[in-house]
Amino acid sequence: MKTRIFKTLQDDCCYRVIDSPVGPLYLIATDHALCTLLWECDLEKPGTKAAVEALPTVASHPVIDETEQQLSEYFMGQRQRFDLPLAMHGTPFQKATWQALLTIPYGSTASYEEQAIKLGGREKVRAVGTANGMNPLSIIIPCHRVIGKNGSLTGFGGGLTAKRWLLDHEAGVAQLPL
Repeated sequence: MKTRIFKTLQDDCCYRVIDSPVGPLYLIATDHALCTLLWECDLEKPGTKAAVEALPTVASHPVIDETEQQLSEYFMGQRQRFDLPLAMHGTPFQKATWQALLTIPYGSTASYEEQAIKLGGREKVRAVGTANGMNPLSIIIPCHRVIGKNGSLTGFGGGLTAKRWLLDHEAGVAQLPL
């Protein structure tokens, strides 16, 4: 099964790795839009590391520079929403699911069931979970704000420790970087 990375890579993509309080983040962009934000653990998936490393790395790039600046502001508690050009590659349902993530306010959470109801019905809860798992732009499109119906933390591309840190950060209680 292909991972989410292969749907977003294009011939004109490039990348840069940035440091963050939640670990290294791989920012992949075209000249016009951010395509993917990867976590270090994403590179463990079959073929992903080779696919990323086949891309050119850049020291300076307008989209990546702006993404890094906005992520820095977010991590310093100075930004609650991102204003970046995004290339969201996915099915119509995935795109609708990701758009719904953007409506969850900073510092808040929603359950997968609540998100499914927004998208047309409680019975879509598994499809919502799958679509959230395919989100190529985590943090930017805040899938970390989605939790289990009982309040439990559930899957997250960057791992549950990073998810907890992001939620604590947005609640103003994050202590130390990971």
